[in-house]
Amino acid sequence: MIKLRQLDTASASFEADFEQLRHWSEDTDAAIEGRVAEILADVQTRGDAALLDYTARFDRLQATSVAELQISAGELKAAFDGLPPAQAQALQAAAGRVRRYHERQLEACGRSWTYRDDDGSLLGQKVTPLDRVGIYVPGGKAAYPSSVLMNAMPAQVAGVGEIIMVSPARGGEEQQLVLAAAWLAGVHRVFTIGGAQAVAALAYGTATIPQVDKIVGPGNAYVAAAKRAVFGVVGIDMVAGPSEILVICDGSTNPDWIAMDLFSQAEHDEIAQSILLCPDQAFIDRVQASIDKLLPHMPRRDIIAASLGNRGALIKVADMAEACDIANYIAPEHLELSVSDPQTWLPQLKHAGAIFMGRFTSESLGDYCAGPNHVLPTSRTARFASPLGVYDFQKRSSLIQVSAQGAINLGKIASTLAHGEGLQAHARAAEMRLEQQ
Repeated sequence: MIKLRQLDTASASFEADFEQLRHWSEDTDAAIEGRVAEILADVQTRGDAALLDYTARFDRLQATSVAELQISAGELKAAFDGLPPAQAQALQAAAGRVRRYHERQLEACGRSWTYRDDDGSLLGQKVTPLDRVGIYVPGGKAAYPSSVLMNAMPAQVAGVGEIIMVSPARGGEEQQLVLAAAWLAGVHRVFTIGGAQAVAALAYGTATIPQVDKIVGPGNAYVAAAKRAVFGVVGIDMVAGPSEILVICDGSTNPDWIAMDLFSQAEHDEIAQSILLCPDQAFIDRVQASIDKLLPHMPRRDIIAASLGNRGALIKVADMAEACDIANYIAPEHLELSVSDPQTWLPQLKHAGAIFMGRFTSESLGDYCAGPNHVLPTSRTARFASPLGVYDFQKRSSLIQVSAQGAINLGKIASTLAHGEGLQAHARAAEMRLEQQ
């Protein structure tokens, strides 16, 4: 049994208790940062040779060349063909839904556009896919085909020229589901390398692995530190913190459902956060009873118990409006709006990575197959950040084509402002167009 801490917004100590609950150390271990810096520098200097050394040391995978660590397109297809029918069908269904969602996203925000002003000048924006991206997929004992789909599919839909996937195969054991997902998602090249050395190879390039323009995908502390360090040389999606779920419930959902939804994030690791906001104390007590009933039967119960004990909470709020206010402050990665009328409360919710609306919408559906991306901002970054999407694999160039009349009207404005800034060459460049008309 694990007794979750219970808080009440009416309590005088609530704000202090709540801040303590929300706190977690974002400090990166200095030893990790130092080791990552060494690995990055070594790969940048020695390239393939360093990759081979680290792959042998950390992943227990011996190879005489990095080319031996690449998995061919034929092997990816064979991995899919070798799946049990149920797995193949589920993977295809998930891939199709993820693809369709991101195709709609492309239509909504991923196209070039232009217009002409009153002077006939053309203004607009040219949207261009990135040339090459790298996706990092965690490996080892666990398989994450969903990470492959969520990171590679929007890149493929965006039109990225080349998608390179890296994933460790510790002891030489590749994950069939991961390889099958890579084939379905249109990944062009797959290398069985991982860790900070894989990030370094993607960021700087080696004789075998070309430099990419952006690196996306989750990883351990070494991968996160490496991504942070190479930002600026390449783009990155985000540096993710612990997984989070916030459930807002009006007290009429099955409490077993709510308990299991809290478990779904708690089972990730001991510092994940699961919080329930509810105005009904009797229902909160029922959720605690469901936790007590269900937890002993969970295979990952030790991790769940540690997570709920460390950072979980059941919070009684005054009403649903207060629950929405707290949710906006937390800005959670996953927000479940488990109420009878989610559309009523949706306008009051401003900050969340993904909002799961209604009693039947478990967060787990979003993780695997609903369609929207499961790579979401954490640690309150949903205040300013968005889920991974097609837009992350595109860049935008402004288009400006000034007409003769536009050069007159805009030139006068630019000249005045440039002289005001003391930038005479700017002013003269505009004025010379005026003099020629």
